[in-house]
Amino acid sequence: MNDNKLLNTAFILSIITIFYNVVEGIISVYYGLEDDALSLLGFGTDSFVEVISGIGIAHMVLRMKFSKVENRDKFERQALRITGAGFYILTLGIIAGAVFNIIENNKPETTFPGLIISGISIITMFFLMRYKLNIGKRMNSEAIIADANCTKSCLYLSIVLLVSSGLYEIFKIGYIDIIGSLIIGWFVFKEGKEAFFKVRQNKIACSCNNNCNK
Repeated sequence: MNDNKLLNTAFILSIITIFYNVVEGIISVYYGLEDDALSLLGFGTDSFVEVISGIGIAHMVLRMKFSKVENRDKFERQALRITGAGFYILTLGIIAGAVFNIIENNKPETTFPGLIISGISIITMFFLMRYKLNIGKRMNSEAIIADANCTKSCLYLSIVLLVSSGLYEIFKIGYIDIIGSLIIGWFVFKEGKEAFFKVRQNKIACSCNNNCNK
């Protein structure tokens, strides 16, 4: 497969990522609000912020079809700024929600939707990550490899949601959902910090605290 076909595949994967995050976000936020599940609500809101980042990545892949891409353009930097700000705001929202639930002694009616959503997300993100990484290595493209490695963050978030949702369904202890939401908040904060780092760095390279060769 030549580089042009690989780039077409990378672009299709970026569109799938955007579409999946929109659907996942809508469903997660709905059930998060419906069942008072803070971890699922935070997870779903994160998906919407990821959409903005995904649009920037799709734009970057399109640019790669016409020229060698080493630096981020104005559109991609602005998308990263919005993404970073969105992650920081979400982190504050999650912390505020956790404090409110502790004070009011709120707990979810059920976290079963979180189990289903996180299970689907783990499978989806794993395959997206592997396909992106494969394309990036075949093209020797740091930009696509960095995107693949950053998809790991979504995979980790899904695992956190799966564990916290599963433990809550077993023990029905409200603090489990709160702790799960705060762990998600920690990952979200790291994503926000990473987004602003990319803006300052400008040059596209592997990041997200991952090794390019992994």
